Amino acid sequence: MRSFLDPTPVRGERMTSRTVVRTCIGCRSRADQQELVRVALDSSTEPPSVVWDPERRRPGRGAWLHPGEDCLHLALRRRAFGRAFRSAVDADALGRTAEAPADRPTDEGGSEI
Repeated sequence: MRSFLDPTPVRGERMTSRTVVRTCIGCRSRADQQELVRVALDSSTEPPSVVWDPERRRPGRGAWLHPGEDCLHLALRRRAFGRAFRSAVDADALGRTAEAPADRPTDEGGSEI
């Protein structure tokens, strides 16, 4: 019998690769990190503003959204950015652009997911 706390595989059983799972702050559903777009804080403004982070390299705390506008509008309506970043933020600038960066995930036909 195998223990749930033991991560080692049983003989003949393969280790599965682990995917990174994040939660969309708009719809609150969990998804693979590759399906989501990261946003981060731009602390050069006062109050800090939320900006798209297509390279996923900006320092500090980040938050994740599905690339569609529905999740962005849900996050703005729910005031989820302030909770995600644990501070007062200006998310209106992000809402005015209302579009994720050009290199956001697309399907094989080139249309946005």
